[in-house]
Amino acid sequence: MEGDLPPTTSETDIRRAAMDLLARREHSKSELAMKLRRRFPSFPEWIDDAIEQLARENLQSDARMAEAFVRSRIGRGQGPRKVKAELRGKGISDDVIGLALEECDVNWRELAEQVYRKRFGDDAPGDAKERAKRLRFLEGRGFSFDQVSDFL
Repeated sequence: MEGDLPPTTSETDIRRAAMDLLARREHSKSELAMKLRRRFPSFPEWIDDAIEQLARENLQSDARMAEAFVRSRIGRGQGPRKVKAELRGKGISDDVIGLALEECDVNWRELAEQVYRKRFGDDAPGDAKERAKRLRFLEGRGFSFDQVSDFL
């Protein structure tokens, strides 16, 4: 029966799926490849070709993805160490990450202080245990000791 035949996959289908993903948000090459390989496991060479073509057409860009990601994480009050680790997990190179962090034009110390004040207010920590708790909170957010030591 005609309805029982499996649908055929073409390079166009893979490109369309990639463009659909990119239309929702920026993706790194690595993320895009992973998602497409789950959907089209039998066509890895077509996936690689499609991603390279999208990059040549500037429809996919690791640099643009990293910049958007950094901006979004700054808005969430996350520090540079956490942002860097997450971008590495998405397959972004250290060079691209470094450039994105440089171009974001944020004062990480001021951001750390804003996050701190939002969470703990203006009250000073009562004792060493409370100070350590607050420091762990900020380090968990991705800020370094140098970025938080002034106001903590």
